[in-house]
Amino acid sequence: MAKLPARWRPLMFAILTTGFASFMVSGISTLRALGPGPGFFVAWIEGWLCSWPVAAVAMYFISPYVRGLLTQMTHEA
Repeated sequence: MAKLPARWRPLMFAILTTGFASFMVSGISTLRALGPGPGFFVAWIEGWLCSWPVAAVAMYFISPYVRGLLTQMTHEA
């Protein structure tokens, strides 16, 4: 399997983590809003596809600050 260069790691981390998280959250939100009836799956996927790029971009830009904050809040054992 071909590997991506390490410089892609922050972007891929943002894409993959937000993809999984936004998929689950949008599914739960859609289920609570519409119930499990007709149109649920389409509404879920549409909501997810709209929210995923926003979440990925936000994660990409905010993650360095979060890492820095966590470095200040924790110490090595």
